[in-house]
Amino acid sequence: MKYRKVILSIFILLFAANFAFGQSEALKVVANSLGFYKNTKDVNYLARAKKSVDSLIVSRRDSNNIEKLVYKGLVYATILQEDTLNKLNQPADFFTQTAQFVDTKLSMHRKIRQYPDELKFIRQCLANACIREGFKYMDKSDFINAERYFSKARVYIPEYKTLNVYLAYSNNKLGNLQTAAKFYNNLINSDNITAEHIQAAANINMAVGDTAMALEIIQKGKKLLPGDKFLMLDEANIYNNKRDYKALLPLLPALLNEYKTNAEVVLVAANCYDRLGMYDKAEEMYLQAIDLNSAAFDPVFNLALLYYKKSVIDKDSDGVLKNLYYATRWFEKANEILPADVKSLQLLQQIYTQTGNTRQLNKINSKLKQLTEITYEN
Repeated sequence: MKYRKVILSIFILLFAANFAFGQSEALKVVANSLGFYKNTKDVNYLARAKKSVDSLIVSRRDSNNIEKLVYKGLVYATILQEDTLNKLNQPADFFTQTAQFVDTKLSMHRKIRQYPDELKFIRQCLANACIREGFKYMDKSDFINAERYFSKARVYIPEYKTLNVYLAYSNNKLGNLQTAAKFYNNLINSDNITAEHIQAAANINMAVGDTAMALEIIQKGKKLLPGDKFLMLDEANIYNNKRDYKALLPLLPALLNEYKTNAEVVLVAANCYDRLGMYDKAEEMYLQAIDLNSAAFDPVFNLALLYYKKSVIDKDSDGVLKNLYYATRWFEKANEILPADVKSLQLLQQIYTQTGNTRQLNKINSKLKQLTEITYEN
């Protein structure tokens, strides 16, 4: 599965001198530095903002002042958000320090509810930092750490549905199929669903044996994305694997229109018509599949078997002989493609016995004997 590196787009509404709360002169220095950064994109202003806010929190009383704590959170989160190349030379554990401060100090403060927008911004910045780290590990195929960071991001922004894609992908790579299926299924209920997501969700549910859920997902996807040929093919494959040919039948006209040169799809259609007793249509599709891939064994063998079945049910003697002739011809072709296939030889044996063709019967008996001896020796 391909994934896109999507980082939350954050509107920096908070980078202005007029914050939601009253500011002391010292805090205005911090706010102004953030405002200057917004206008210039000069990271030196972020360095000044951090130096100023750190200088304001020195005592126990300071460390409990909600305004100072919110400003610290804003400054640290902004650095995480903006200084992705670490031009300010923050320590390696700067993210960990910031996350611990936000999780255990700021978010738990009894007055933090007065600053919902500020806290939301801070948590979004932390989420973006987590997502970036997750992508770094994903690019290195370290899906354990990728999953860990994506899970952390989900704690900060549980409403961001796209994270389900990354978590599903990582868990799938780790072999956690049930967990991956859960995240994919959650994704199906979001507004920005794609055909790729639907296919991945269906495939993972198939992998864990939940065919009903896979089918439900595909059918929902077809409503959201009508005309998507890949979803149509996935649905057809499910019905074909379940041998639910009555459910498969209505899909065939549109499916064949999209995949008219695909030998495997044409063979699926031929087999469906065959199973439902629509022999003329099945014959047409088998011949088309053979034209598309003359080296394939299955369409040749199935066509031969179709003629043999028709010879049994045909009431007209001429029809019986005609179908036996075609069955013989195509079973012989199948034997040329796959000489060691016992089934085609046994059916030829039956036909030659039925038609009294002793010469060909002896050849077939000899081939079957050789194959039996080889199998026994092995």
